[in-house]
Amino acid sequence: MVVTTPERARELSRRPEVAVRLLGFGSARAEPGYMPEAPIPASRRALDAAGLGIADMDAIKSHNPFVVNDIAFCRAFGLAPERMNNFGCSLVWGHPQGPTGLRGVIELIEELAGRGGGRGLFLGCAAGDSAMAAVVEVGDAR
Repeated sequence: MVVTTPERARELSRRPEVAVRLLGFGSARAEPGYMPEAPIPASRRALDAAGLGIADMDAIKSHNPFVVNDIAFCRAFGLAPERMNNFGCSLVWGHPQGPTGLRGVIELIEELAGRGGGRGLFLGCAAGDSAMAAVVEVGDAR
């Protein structure tokens, strides 16, 4: 994935009419042994950085090596689990964090582009009871 200026992104893209913007990023650590909870504060930080709330998200995608991660997340944010991972998740494709996280972000972008745009949240946990989250916006580049 390349993070660059809007002008350079249009030059590199096969679909220059679609713009993707990173609106917020967050990271966090949970107490040792509580890794499934780490995405919750990371997501709150990403949403706060974007100036948005969970209700503003059109799509949510997670790196969830265990279903308990999504259960804890949904409980913390008052979400129905059906709101997340509309096109699969790392429970389906496998666990490695780096490529799995990148795939999740790309699938989130593709889902939003297929809807005609919107905002989305990607969250993922990692070893050491840590997590990260990112809020992206997909829209018309014109």
